[in-house]
Order: sequence, then C-alpha cells, then structure tokens
Amino acid sequence: MSVTASVDGRVTLGRDRLLLDEENAQVWHSLQSASAGSARAELIEHLHSPTAILEGSGTFVTDSTGPLDLAQVPADDELFEDYLPPEVVDHPDHKKWFTVVDSRGRVRWTMKGGDGTDLLLVVARATPPAYLAYLRQETIPYLVAGEDRVDLPAALSKLQDRLGVSCVVSEAGGTLNAALLRADLIDELHLSLLPAAIAGKSVPTIFDGPELLPDESPTQLRLISATPTPGGTVNLRYKVIR
Repeated sequence: MSVTASVDGRVTLGRDRLLLDEENAQVWHSLQSASAGSARAELIEHLHSPTAILEGSGTFVTDSTGPLDLAQVPADDELFEDYLPPEVVDHPDHKKWFTVVDSRGRVRWTMKGGDGTDLLLVVARATPPAYLAYLRQETIPYLVAGEDRVDLPAALSKLQDRLGVSCVVSEAGGTLNAALLRADLIDELHLSLLPAAIAGKSVPTIFDGPELLPDESPTQLRLISATPTPGGTVNLRYKVIR
C-alpha cells in the first residue's frame, strides 16, 4: 500500500475536494517536492514490481455522486460474468492494470490507459446492469466479485487466477484502505508524511473506516525504514505484523 498524507493523517484537503481537480491538485502538490513522490514510486517498483495498481471510485467522484444516468438494459446473466476482452488482455504492449473498485457504477471513463497500463474495473453482482453494458460498449475489462459490494479477497484472487497479477499496490483513499486493512490484505505500508497539517473531523484519513469492535485489536506494524527528505517529507516503510 502506498499513501501520501499530512502529518495528521489526512489524504486530501476536504471530504468533497477531489485531488483530481486542478485547483486542489496544485495545493496538494505544493506540499511536497516532485522528486519525493517519484523516489517512493521507484522504490516500490524496485522492491515489488507491481502488476496492478488499486484505486477506489472515491478518487474520481464525491461521496454524494450516484450511479451514472444510463439507458436501462435487461439484467442479462452474461453481464455479470467477468469481461476480459482479448484485444485488451492479450495486447502485446500490456504491462500493468489500473484497477478501480466501483460496485455502484459511478465513474464515466474518458481515459482507458496508456504506456502499457490498462483500465480494469472490479464490480459486484449488485452493480447496475446498465453500467456493465456501458463498460462492455467501451471495451473496458471488468471482474465480478461479491454480491452487494465488492468482495476484496475474492477480487484479489481473481486478479491472480484470471490475469496472473502477482503484486497489487493500493494507492486508494481511506475508505478502500480501511477495507483492505480489516480484511487483512495488506503486507506493507509505504507512507509519505507531508510537512503540513490539514485537520477537520470529516476529512478522509489514511484508514477511514469503521471503528474497531470490542474484541478486535489494532493492526501492528514493524518499521523497516524512515527516510527524511530535504523538503521535509518523511518516507516510512512498515511491515504488517500478523
């Protein structure tokens, strides 16, 4: 898992301030040097050679965004089968998957990849059929994992079994990160702490999910390395203790 956060653990500027928006992106990127981010990416590539990057739909749309307004289609069983078009999966230039979890069908895609990275959706059986039909129309591959929402362990198993993915790096926001944490699906955490504090009770954090149950214990981490940068960012690498 690879995360950039403020020193108080915030991963964005506000609940509905998407970092894909130009104004928000400029503020966020002003908090760190470009070299700090690229150095972490190079380290992860060197250590793990990931073949899939994982994101949640919250990276692209706000919490209040509903499913896309699409023409309704019959709930054909075929739509709820994995869609892996050979022209994408078997393309000779393919190197990596940019994998997005979107069980509600909320994101309209204008970019499908480039430079050897291809878009891949992970959906559930509760995903609107119209959205699945839209993905097929746009030749966007998807995997179906889970009923009401995406079953993350099943999704990762399918990535390995059906697409040969050997390493997944999550660059997602707090909601998906917390779901991965609760499902015990994290091996390492690469965390870059920016020299800035954002605060705000509702601002998403590194792990932004349900509280621990009374019989649950915090996930313990072992520090592997801590590297400060000249600009004040501190890059931390932790191993998850099981």
